[in-house]
Amino acid sequence: INEKKILNKKDNNNNNNNNNNKLKNNIIKKKKNIKKLDNVDRSKKEPKNWKIIFETILEYRNNNKTAPVDTMGCERCYDENASEKVKRFQILISLMLSSQTKDQTVAQTMDKLIDHGLTVENILNTDEDVLNDLIHSVGFHNRKTQYIKHTCQVLRDQYDDDIPNTLKDLLKLKGVGPKMSYLVLQCAWDINAGIGVDVHVHRICTSRLKWTKNSKKPEDTRKELEDWLPREYWKTINWMLVGFGQTICTPRNPKCSICPVNHLCVSSNVKKVKEVKKLMNEENDTEEDQNQINSNDDDSNVKKELWVKEEEP
Repeated sequence: INEKKILNKKDNNNNNNNNNNKLKNNIIKKKKNIKKLDNVDRSKKEPKNWKIIFETILEYRNNNKTAPVDTMGCERCYDENASEKVKRFQILISLMLSSQTKDQTVAQTMDKLIDHGLTVENILNTDEDVLNDLIHSVGFHNRKTQYIKHTCQVLRDQYDDDIPNTLKDLLKLKGVGPKMSYLVLQCAWDINAGIGVDVHVHRICTSRLKWTKNSKKPEDTRKELEDWLPREYWKTINWMLVGFGQTICTPRNPKCSICPVNHLCVSSNVKKVKEVKKLMNEENDTEEDQNQINSNDDDSNVKKELWVKEEEP
């Protein structure tokens, strides 16, 4: 009996190793396929000065990490002591909670869940009312409670308590949309399959920088951005513009006066004020020139009159 148990354990270990190897090989293949797509010529669709703007904002963000996303983003809301599989699951849950919810609230809720025990098995064993109470601070918590319970059951039945590593399978999970799926692939699996476009990225690219032309929804913005933005920028743009939208390019009363690209942004209030001042100065200069001309004409007329009087007999 003991020999059979030992053999069974060896078989199970071999199966697990084979599964892990298959998983790694699949991820490597996906990354290779993605690299093949990088040869697309996007130069015809590029907005003017986009690279200067991108690199300037990125430098500003790297030097000013004061946005909520810098300390409470989804890629940081997990238990550092957990296994890689559990970390991936916790990243997925943090993104599921993030919809219509501020980063600060998501981080606080994740702390509660981690203290409670944020694993697939433990959430399945947790009563729905208890889970709902744990996440009651986030938006649409009743619906998210149902989504999380359903997702955990799918992960248990189909993925051995792990999370999917393809866009197609992630989108099958209730409450998981394109933005979440692309961010999960980037943060949990290191697969750069697409741009995660949230409200900040959508607003800044569409209404402020005018990097997209026909985007009414975040998904439209994602497709337009991916048409011209080189793939190496896809992962960076979400973190960069989310933090920029939280601190500088805010929805209301954007801080254009301290914006590092206010001289290049087509929507900058500072730029508009400068243009108005320039026009006013030009108008003032024109009036002064006209007054000077009129004054010179008056002087000339006076001199003519004097000259005429002198010439009279």
